[in-house]
Amino acid sequence: MQVARLIYMIILHCLPTYLDYNSIANKFHLSFMKIFLATKNQGKIKEFEQILSNLEVELVTCHDIDIPDVDETGTTFIENAILKARSATKITKLPSIADDSGIEVDFLNGRPGVKSARYAKENATNEENNTKLLEELKDVPTENRGARYRCVIVFMRFFNDPFPFISHGSWLGRIHDKKVGSNGFGYDPIFYLPQLNITSAELEANEKHKISHRGKALTKFSNFFTDYINENK
Repeated sequence: MQVARLIYMIILHCLPTYLDYNSIANKFHLSFMKIFLATKNQGKIKEFEQILSNLEVELVTCHDIDIPDVDETGTTFIENAILKARSATKITKLPSIADDSGIEVDFLNGRPGVKSARYAKENATNEENNTKLLEELKDVPTENRGARYRCVIVFMRFFNDPFPFISHGSWLGRIHDKKVGSNGFGYDPIFYLPQLNITSAELEANEKHKISHRGKALTKFSNFFTDYINENK
């Protein structure tokens, strides 16, 4: 009888604490919104996860839900990012974020631009794209090798969202005369930063995110999303 009473008192004492803990845990869990990241580019996925790590968001990727590729028929980064975000929301039924980005070279009148990922050919590797760009700029003097990375971020709440969030960022530099560095991806080994005297591929990730085109665009998204979450709790 005394044992039963002791057990009863323990339960009576601990249950409110248990329930209170789980209530807090549930609120914490529910405060994290699931967002689908509409890219299969492993370099981009890694950067998104790193840059958005402090947000109350659970990034769902192509590792979780397989989605078909989208024909990037737009002539601008904004058009292509919208196409990808809209397709992702339709298939996954989740709010989706998409990126379209690339590099523009002054000497080439803005090329590769929206074709940066497939500049050498369809399904080109980073190595092939870098090699082609270096070949096209062979013998071009330093002062004419100016370039900039561009990034556009689009966040859509649902398929027919009439007012998607759009942010963009750019990063000035120039095209180096050779490949240097092993970090990053894309054109990073040949994207030279005169003020630092290194290429983007020589930067550590945390340093790159502070100054890169994608880091700038995602910082704007982070500010927007923090307010969005607070308004929709």
